[in-house]
Amino acid sequence: MKTTLALVVACLATVPSFAQTKWDLPTGYATGSFQTENVQAFANDVDKATAGKLKITLHANGSLYKANEIKRAVQTGQTQAGEFILSGAANENALFGVDSIPFLATSYDDARRLYSAQKPALEKLLTTQGMKLLFSVPWPPQSLYSVKPINGPDDLKGTKMRAYNPATTRIAQLLKAQPTTIQLAELGQALATGTVENFLTSSASGIENKLFEQTKYFYSVAAWLPRNATVVSQKAFDALDRPTQDAVLKAASAAEQRGWQISEQKDAEFIRELTAKGMKVSVPPDALKKELVTIGDSMTADWLKSAGADGQAIIATYRKK
Repeated sequence: MKTTLALVVACLATVPSFAQTKWDLPTGYATGSFQTENVQAFANDVDKATAGKLKITLHANGSLYKANEIKRAVQTGQTQAGEFILSGAANENALFGVDSIPFLATSYDDARRLYSAQKPALEKLLTTQGMKLLFSVPWPPQSLYSVKPINGPDDLKGTKMRAYNPATTRIAQLLKAQPTTIQLAELGQALATGTVENFLTSSASGIENKLFEQTKYFYSVAAWLPRNATVVSQKAFDALDRPTQDAVLKAASAAEQRGWQISEQKDAEFIRELTAKGMKVSVPPDALKKELVTIGDSMTADWLKSAGADGQAIIATYRKK
């Protein structure tokens, strides 16, 4: 009897004192991306703060779900959390695309103000879809990459221009280019095969995806600063106890602050590196800049028509200096 009791006590001693919760968190971006590294740091912070009670496994580079599938996967409960680019969902609701209105917010300070104006409506919208916003981090300003030199808008007519959201599709159409939907992870191959000839993306994407190998011209048009959002299923979040929820929210706040700082710091570094890799980095020609500003004004007006009262309020709040 004593031997049996001793064995039971020994076995109980090996059982963890808590039940571990596990979350999957897919992202469409590469392991070496600063965005992915920031999300991994968030997962590490949560693990440490909860003493392993909540374990978040990051799945990078579209390995669990493709980039354009991640939001839906969280929304339907296929995965507990995920990271996606907000503007990629602008077709389902215009509010997701405010950060990608061309030439509305073209600096980090402007982007912060726009995010602040948008955040209440964004959180409300995600709540209606069964999700909770954890944090949102911008990419560096979107600039124009091209395999050939661009001297003005006419040089873009008829070319194959990569699109990744409704805004970039519309820009291509207004420039009389041919929009071609390609996810970032597939862009290098698309350039190699001639499927894409030019595109708008950040300095970060240029370095992290080695886009300098196929494109030689970089024009710093600073069209907008698109943001990624890391979200969690509200059901998964609600299933946590209060201390674990608090730990998640604290780590998320730190990730957002850290991500914005890294993004701005990396932009300058990446542009220097693009030059070192042989790209010709320059400001856009005046004719192209003028055309893009005109397109921006037109697209802002179009967005306001489609975004309803919430959209009107966001822009009004943003424009209050």
